[in-house]
Amino acid sequence: MSIDRIVMAFAGTMVLLSLALSQMHSPQWLWLAAFVGANLLQAAFTGFCPLAMILKRLGARPGVAFT
Repeated sequence: MSIDRIVMAFAGTMVLLSLALSQMHSPQWLWLAAFVGANLLQAAFTGFCPLAMILKRLGARPGVAFT
């Protein structure tokens, strides 16, 4: 699996987890979804993604979005 797919899968998982936790516990969990969304937006424009950098150091295969 490439870095791109791992990042997108992780972001999607975090958003869904945030939504589930906001329904079960506290609406404050929606801040996690907002943070993930903001990070995805800035990564689209700048190409800087902290998770992609970590995955690259761990040896994950690079994709086309995060090189």
